[in-house]
Amino acid sequence: MMPKQMFIFLLLWGVRVTDTTTGTWRRCTDLLPLDLLSFVLERDTSKLVSGVRMKQAGGVRGIHFLGPDTLMSFPSSQILVNCDLFPEEFSIVVTFKVNRIAPKRNEYIFSLLEPRNAEKNAAEEVEDILKKDKKINLSGEEQQMKRKQVRKHEEPGQVILGLKLSQSGLQFFFKGRSEVVERWTFQRILLDDNQWHTLILVIHRHHIRLTVDCKPPLEITPSRPFPSDLNIQGSRVHIGSRGRWKGLFSGLLRQLVLVPNSDATRQVCPSSDPQLVSLSVPPLLLDLPVRKQQDDRRTTSSESAQQVSLGLERSCSELLQGQLWFNPLKKGLYYCDGSAWITVLEDHKRLDYVLEQQVLTTSSETHDIEVFQIPGVGLMAAMAHRASASGSAVYRWTDSGFQLYQNISTYGALAWRHFRMGKKVFLVVSNSGAGADKQHKKESAADFSVIYKWSNRRKRFVQFQTLQTYCARDWEAFSINQHTYLAVANHRQGDNNHTINSVIYMWNRPTKSFEVHQLLLTSGAYDWEFFTVGPYHFLVVANAFDGMTTSVDSIIYVWMDGRFHVFQTIKTFCATDWEMFQIGSRVFLVVANGHRLDGNGPSQYTINSTIYELDMIGRLFVRFQDIVTHSAVDWEFFSLGEEYFLVVANSYNGDSYSLNSVLYRWQGYEGFVPVHWLPTIGCSDWEFFSFKGESYLIYSSAKAPLAKVFKLKTY
Repeated sequence: MMPKQMFIFLLLWGVRVTDTTTGTWRRCTDLLPLDLLSFVLERDTSKLVSGVRMKQAGGVRGIHFLGPDTLMSFPSSQILVNCDLFPEEFSIVVTFKVNRIAPKRNEYIFSLLEPRNAEKNAAEEVEDILKKDKKINLSGEEQQMKRKQVRKHEEPGQVILGLKLSQSGLQFFFKGRSEVVERWTFQRILLDDNQWHTLILVIHRHHIRLTVDCKPPLEITPSRPFPSDLNIQGSRVHIGSRGRWKGLFSGLLRQLVLVPNSDATRQVCPSSDPQLVSLSVPPLLLDLPVRKQQDDRRTTSSESAQQVSLGLERSCSELLQGQLWFNPLKKGLYYCDGSAWITVLEDHKRLDYVLEQQVLTTSSETHDIEVFQIPGVGLMAAMAHRASASGSAVYRWTDSGFQLYQNISTYGALAWRHFRMGKKVFLVVSNSGAGADKQHKKESAADFSVIYKWSNRRKRFVQFQTLQTYCARDWEAFSINQHTYLAVANHRQGDNNHTINSVIYMWNRPTKSFEVHQLLLTSGAYDWEFFTVGPYHFLVVANAFDGMTTSVDSIIYVWMDGRFHVFQTIKTFCATDWEMFQIGSRVFLVVANGHRLDGNGPSQYTINSTIYELDMIGRLFVRFQDIVTHSAVDWEFFSLGEEYFLVVANSYNGDSYSLNSVLYRWQGYEGFVPVHWLPTIGCSDWEFFSFKGESYLIYSSAKAPLAKVFKLKTY
């Protein structure tokens, strides 16, 4: 066994900065499949975005483009986060139904364009197309939409790369050397008009391969390799067009996925339904009726039963009678009886879907919820309310949901933390001041956060100890060697001083109070997370702002010789929360990145939050997975049976606080994949809890006086 002193030496020797930059130009690496179509369609799950219409063909849903609407485009930085260069190798998976394309006409499936320049009036382009291209049959709705766009706008910039169809075939194009656009064309492809097809385009440095409906691939060896330095700074993705009416895709689009640094063919082929093979289809397009048989070809039961199809979406029809299907999300094996899937084997205790259980009307907007148990009393929830006049509320769980139990006076409460010492139960609140009066405080003025103790006689929380804090954002309670500690995240002193000391307090048994044990310098601290790995104790702080930029280091500390010492620094962007969790023997940390702000530049709210995994050999946390979030403020990890989940609190995207928070499921090699979208308003916190064998999630809103409880239906 390694001596403790040697392990500590290696820990400190291995300390290094984990940053998102690796030189002057940052490459897009370690990205999961990017569902471009879901990215635009999922902005509001209750309806389609403008500019498209949902249509059904052959029992299968797709979207039809009415025009090059701005909602069907977005900055590439929102999905290719923290990088300047396009991946050197990647795959594109697209499922569409094509119409007959007119001669000399190109239709863009998607394009990536440089920043735009003012060149032309939109009305001129509309009239040019309507007058000159007589071969395009436009509906009255489409013509009306075109003529509505008569206001001046910025003309799309030059092409960086894209994919388009014409009568001559499929063409992948990109900006090569000397700013010249290069084109790689597949001419010998058979795409039946009015039929669904799935194309998988794989780009390697020295060759390009196209697979149509999982058939043998076509391959091109170009004279020059795909560029390794394709700059995408400031670029914009356009789906179904190149940002102009000319070249608008006229068919139906069902799936469009960019898979960086991977050959997607291996993930989806072979397939029992190759024309509709699914890697990631938007949820709005998933509800399919049984498809009618389109020809007289039949597969005998003995032939189809010899194969087991793998995937997340399958339709059962007479054509697939006898087929076996394994669903990796549900860990289930199913048999097609000609009309429906029959369960053969299925994992127990899995999440089916999320039901809204209770809507709580609160006295104020709520920044945080703490759910905990009091022996002999039951399940409780303390809510940190913004308004000082009404204080904060403690709720008790009953058969009808949470009911108000006690009001506690607080002042701009931002967080609660529950902890126990022996049989005694405590709550500590993070007070940030007296609301509007806070802005008139002097730089040296402090707040006072309060520890409350549960009184068994009064059946209430009573004030126990007051501690001086500075806009406290979070408390963390933990025990080391039978000593109890409290860590407070002091966010700022006054309005401008964010680089201040946060404090570790230790319980003093003789004085029966918490006393200062250690000071740690933090920058706009937002959250503490304590965790233990083997015999070693760690504490990580979420640093959010240093007064100039949100691009600051968050720090992981390790406990040695009675104090915390720096173990590792990680570059974060307005970090608001850390969540530690374990899956088997693997240890993970996930950070919620709020937004990017540098100097006087604009804030970016749609950025990556990142999961890090502890490398036991290297003795440091390394990047495991990036997940696109929208001003994330909280992560919550929980498990159901043998399945593991993360839910993120998306709070703001730069335009709206009404966003979907997303529930992710652990998929092993694939990491966490989204499985449920939960509509929230200014979501500030998620908490998981169980009661009498049932599992629940509750979220709080920092923008509306409400909280919602969701029941997790399992079977």
